[in-house]
Amino acid sequence: MASSKAVAVVTGSSSGIGHETALTLARNGFVTYATMRNPSKAAEIQSIASKESLPIVVKQLDVTKDESVRNAIQQIVSEAGRIDVVVNNAGYGLTGAFEDLSIDEIKAQYETNFFGVIRVTQAVLPTMRKQRSGKIVNISSGAGRLGYPGGSAYVSTKFALEGLSESMSYELEPFGIRVVLVEPGVIRTNFSSGMVLAKKAQDPNSPYSQMMQRMGATLQQLEQNGSDVDLVASIVLKAATNANPELRYLAGKDVENWVEAKRKMSDSEFINSMKQNMG
Repeated sequence: MASSKAVAVVTGSSSGIGHETALTLARNGFVTYATMRNPSKAAEIQSIASKESLPIVVKQLDVTKDESVRNAIQQIVSEAGRIDVVVNNAGYGLTGAFEDLSIDEIKAQYETNFFGVIRVTQAVLPTMRKQRSGKIVNISSGAGRLGYPGGSAYVSTKFALEGLSESMSYELEPFGIRVVLVEPGVIRTNFSSGMVLAKKAQDPNSPYSQMMQRMGATLQQLEQNGSDVDLVASIVLKAATNANPELRYLAGKDVENWVEAKRKMSDSEFINSMKQNMG
């Protein structure tokens, strides 16, 4: 049955930012489709939805598979009659010095973090154009604004997402569709534990081994002072409910400071600062 309420679709809802965002949207009146590659991980969000009587529907959706995306979006449109907000959140971090990354590892990173966004967005656009309304909220990162050692694969997917989103915003605004980038800093989630360390980077004889060890220690320290995941969810809600949202929203004091420093400094000054901060 078509929904009379606004409908949201969130990818990667089994944990972290996606999990909290799906709950936040549902708590604020959105009929929320919490999508995930593996629905067996839906027990927690389903339990919370049941206890709080939240309008959450779990759907299987693997952003790396054309058919999975197409089927899921078709089912949602058939059931709800509309899609008002899409939150492209599914993603993971591949870490390792560039020389230690295999081409297959890099391709897999892009399939989820970048091409996954493309698949889902292209699948929902016909519905949003027909409605002449909608919001596409892409979860980028502070890493979409600046690079760091050991993050070339992950960072480059976020830089690509930034360019894609900014370009799309021009094309879609005439149809009443707004594009939003949410750029979190370091967030206390299970993201780091879900990071994939490149195979060659696991070799203690890698010429980059000491650098990666220092980066790992730095990341652990940053996470201790990271922002709560509900900060990102609240910013997504703000963008989703704003008739005229900004193109970019920073999420976290750390990323605000980094972006401001990069704006004020020369490239060489900023790189030297990053070297000191990253150990």
